[in-house]
Amino acid sequence: LASCTVLTSTLLTSVPPEKASAVKPQEQEEEVDIDLEAPETEKAALAIQNQFRRFQKKKK
Repeated sequence: LASCTVLTSTLLTSVPPEKASAVKPQEQEEEVDIDLEAPETEKAALAIQNQFRRFQKKKK
């Protein structure tokens, strides 16, 4: 793990200044609040699963 830190810090410091702005910062993970008990959520999940099964059958 320590060698990874050294390698990472070496790579970060070796980036030329003109390319440093092109490096994107890591995006924050979006928190999604979905009610998994809602009837419409269950209907949507079943519809997605059915479409996927049809796709798999067609693929064969």
